[in-house]
Amino acid sequence: MPLAWPNCRNTRDLGGLIRSDNLDQLTRKGHAAFAAAGVSRIIDLRDIWETDAFPSPFRDDPRWVNIPLNDPSDPYLDHTDLLRSYQALLRNYPQRFATAVTAIAEAPPGPVVVACHAGRDRTGLVIALTLAAIDVPIEAIVADYATAPSTWEHDPPLAATMRTLLADLNAADYLLQAGLTPGALTALKNRLSAAPTHQPPPAADAH
Repeated sequence: MPLAWPNCRNTRDLGGLIRSDNLDQLTRKGHAAFAAAGVSRIIDLRDIWETDAFPSPFRDDPRWVNIPLNDPSDPYLDHTDLLRSYQALLRNYPQRFATAVTAIAEAPPGPVVVACHAGRDRTGLVIALTLAAIDVPIEAIVADYATAPSTWEHDPPLAATMRTLLADLNAADYLLQAGLTPGALTALKNRLSAAPTHQPPPAADAH
């Protein structure tokens, strides 16, 4: 379900799991909407340099957890070959993905926010792994991943990228081998209540 959190542009609720772009964009109305959501944990997947350059407004909030998915020395994601870039991230940093998913599973009661800069690549991977691990159908995950605000340029291969990635990956096994415990996997299944929907996010609000 799309959420109106001005001025974030890529925010939606997937049944207790909220994905978003950078929360430093929130306006006064956005902060009010965020507060009303009753969020129990904020998982920020950005690199340390990003959190320094664009500090989260929740940086000093005990709900905020920073779990960078790559190292500063890594090359930027190659948007001409997202599949290969995603496969490299999964291959290089399984423990970091498992840590992020564990943070979702072990959060206090309430919605969990997962965010990065644009809310598509790093957030998209963690969300996809989480949903696939609890047996959400691949096509529902693909449809959510390929959703983007109407103001963005759409990349035609997005759906195919995620479909191919998940077809060759057993998400639950991947995460368990990387450090997710069976208990955390069960907790994940219990806390997430719905398959994702993929309506476009609301338009930005400058107020």
